[in-house]
Amino acid sequence: MSKKTLGSAFFCFLIPGFLFSQSIGSDAQHSRPNIVLIMADDMGWGDIGQNGNPYNINTSNIERIAREGAQFDRFFVSPLCAPTRASLLTGRYHLRTGVASVTGGLETMRTEEVTFAEAFKSSGYATGIFGKWHNGAHFPQDPNGQGFDEFLGFCGGHWTNYFNTQLQHNQQMVKTKGYITDVLTNAALSFIEKNQKKQFLCYIPYNAPHGPFQVEEKYFKKFKLKGINDKDAAIYGMVENMDENIGRVLRKLTDLNLRNNTIVIFLTDNGPNSQRYNGRMKGTKGSVDEGGIRVPFYISWPGKIKANTVIKQLAAAIDIFPTLAALSGISRPKTLPLDGVSLAPFLLNTGVNLPERSIYTHVMNGIKDIKPFPGSLRTDRYRYVRDSARGLLYDMIADPGQKIDIANQKPDVVAAFDSGYSKWFAEVTEKKISS
Repeated sequence: MSKKTLGSAFFCFLIPGFLFSQSIGSDAQHSRPNIVLIMADDMGWGDIGQNGNPYNINTSNIERIAREGAQFDRFFVSPLCAPTRASLLTGRYHLRTGVASVTGGLETMRTEEVTFAEAFKSSGYATGIFGKWHNGAHFPQDPNGQGFDEFLGFCGGHWTNYFNTQLQHNQQMVKTKGYITDVLTNAALSFIEKNQKKQFLCYIPYNAPHGPFQVEEKYFKKFKLKGINDKDAAIYGMVENMDENIGRVLRKLTDLNLRNNTIVIFLTDNGPNSQRYNGRMKGTKGSVDEGGIRVPFYISWPGKIKANTVIKQLAAAIDIFPTLAALSGISRPKTLPLDGVSLAPFLLNTGVNLPERSIYTHVMNGIKDIKPFPGSLRTDRYRYVRDSARGLLYDMIADPGQKIDIANQKPDVVAAFDSGYSKWFAEVTEKKISS
């Protein structure tokens, strides 16, 4: 299937044993919502103030998105940057898209993948991305080739200077003035203002608080005075600066009378990039354990999503594309088979339930052979982890910190999970991935 062929074919969302198609109805096409999708880089679940962070970190604007809408209690991404981004963009497990890791060409998404940007653009939306791409550096794998009208940011996984730096604007490099998070926000605000008379999709994948750990002194000093090491003081300062910029985005939507017709999402791309507070979960960035992949996910749409909603349903980055398509009522482009499902029934409280599902995770160690492990799967009750010759099993209800391996007590469960994971890995790597 050519990615340029975006007709009005059936748009289906598939998980094993369950086919789900969801739309909010044809009336919505006459007042389709704008979308602002914000993602932080290397920010953990514990870096949100309301999640018990002990250092009085101010994330009031991020928390406002949750307070004015819904938050998913158990939302999962991949352990590393590029894989999460590929899943978010396509609604598919990253290994299906050709993305297996973060460098050596293994971060590049195949051009045949249909992104949510292409889907929304084909439905008349203006599409913009302001930040870190990390799914291919050259056209047609870059943002402009994958459905975005406007791009300011960088295509790789790492940027070396956050002050007065150069960034890529569409197909050329430009000099910028100021701190990178402020610069990216300025560009996003300009895009929103320019497209306020039509529907827009504004994707803001900030690179904060990914290293290098650079931030203005006033943000850094607040946390140094609390006795925190330099790295974590910079990280928390970067988060607070980002939160202030998210506040600017929310204010702009309000000032332009767009807030009530705009879906706003916040999430992060993996667990924390240091051994800092993360709610006593096991694992950090790069880990297939809970702490490496459980992240905050907040979504608001005033008047449509009830405020202060907490959703316990398991959800993941693969669900974002089908969810946004369903909520917005866009035309239904033909895509490759999706792994994600629409979360719209939970957000709109329609009373529809999903069957119990397993969410799979894989991380690649090194840049050569793609091996089945480390990997894990998550159900409502269990996390099964395979990073060695034997699998580990944890009861996440009784033991959320993964302190007690109960594999020997549940051999039938382990056997079923091991078989399920092996079948999943074989399926998602059926098409060879090469650097």
